[in-house]
Amino acid sequence: MARKRQIAHFQDPHSLRNVKDGRLEVAIGREVRDFRKKLDMTVAELAKIAGMSAGMLSKIENGMTSPSLATLQSLSRALHVPVTSFFRKFEEVRDASFVKAGQGLNIERRGTRAGHQYQLLGHTLSKNLAVEPYMITLTKDSDVFPLFQHAGVEFLYMLEGEVSYRHADKTYTLTPGDSLFFDADAPHGPDDLRKLPIRFLSIICYVRDQDE
Repeated sequence: MARKRQIAHFQDPHSLRNVKDGRLEVAIGREVRDFRKKLDMTVAELAKIAGMSAGMLSKIENGMTSPSLATLQSLSRALHVPVTSFFRKFEEVRDASFVKAGQGLNIERRGTRAGHQYQLLGHTLSKNLAVEPYMITLTKDSDVFPLFQHAGVEFLYMLEGEVSYRHADKTYTLTPGDSLFFDADAPHGPDDLRKLPIRFLSIICYVRDQDE
């Protein structure tokens, strides 16, 4: 019995395992599936050309097994792509911004001189779509400033206080828990600071210029 258990736990030294959570297998599987579909091939058809069972190919595509280099080479020949193409999504850099409470980067934007405090909570890198999350604080030293106008869309989520917020020709009363989503190309901004201090989350999204 001990002998059988030992064999059952033997791992192919040439298999490509991710020691943490199998993300590598999942990334490889997605690429294999995408290449297969681009060639309009079924699982059975690709498996036959690559010299493996349809069940094994299905496991690879679903990230349920770690394919050996020999298996990947067979798939690369069958799909007419280099072996390295199976790893391209896994190697992509994925951005993440982590900001501890109260440690957002203070940013000077239009309205800062009117006493509006902006804390940038994150940003995107090398993407066509720009997303800028801000924590905005208004105090007794803040002025109303209803004429912000910029490209993209904006989402507000009220956290503290009460404010009358204008967008185009309409005014909305925002209290904690309320949200407002709007086209940011129209004039907008706080119209009446009703209960201080006021804090709300602002998320601005727009398409970057190609030159940026």
